Amino acid sequence: MNTYALTDSWTMTRRELAHWARQPVQVVVNLVFPVMLMLMFGYLIGGGRGVSGPYVDYLVPGMLALTMAFGLEGTMIAVTQDMNKGVIDRFRSMPMTDAAVLVGRSAADMLQSALVLAALTGVGHAIGWRVHGGLANFGAAVGLLLLFRFAMLWIGIHLGLLAGRPEMVQAVQILVWPIGFLSNVLATPDSMPGWLGTIVEWNPLSHTATAVRELCAGGTADSGHLWAAVAWPVGLLAVFFPLAVRRFGRLSK
Repeated sequence: MNTYALTDSWTMTRRELAHWARQPVQVVVNLVFPVMLMLMFGYLIGGGRGVSGPYVDYLVPGMLALTMAFGLEGTMIAVTQDMNKGVIDRFRSMPMTDAAVLVGRSAADMLQSALVLAALTGVGHAIGWRVHGGLANFGAAVGLLLLFRFAMLWIGIHLGLLAGRPEMVQAVQILVWPIGFLSNVLATPDSMPGWLGTIVEWNPLSHTATAVRELCAGGTADSGHLWAAVAWPVGLLAVFFPLAVRRFGRLSK
């Protein structure tokens, strides 16, 4: 990416950050909602079937991973709103690289994701969760979470460009929630029927959640889960990043 592309991308990132100042309520909602989910599952609904040891040590890493997956819909809504307001058409008429608009969108979303992780980590600590693996392991766990989030963002950007209208996002939401909960974020696959446990174990979200748990618990992450937690997001990025940029370049042509 050349200097002009980086400058354009930073300009578009600042545009998204400026929206935060004008819409502070939305920023607060995005921070509070995952915290409410974690507290709800931890204290109201319960769970932890098949979990040995304190449930909070299992729940918090799982909720961190689940929250990284759920941001896909918000990205889709933002992209479709820009399309319907004609904002993207105006950007495409300007002398900037096609990828800059999309990179700016993803960069702002990644910053918000980091804030969400910080908030959830703080609440997790308040309810008794502790990181036993040291700073290096925790940094690796955060890296895996943000990598997974980055891949989900580009899936959301591509699907938003394909959908074209905010109403179409509802169809994706119907799929995202079951896929998110069809994972090991709340219970172990061993506690499930064999066929369901197999599906859960193959879910990319389950690999990320497991690797994060193992890193935060103080041990060395299982090489299979760690490899999968890296390979799945990288593979998804390899597919959806070029698809999103290509789709954006073909708009209004």
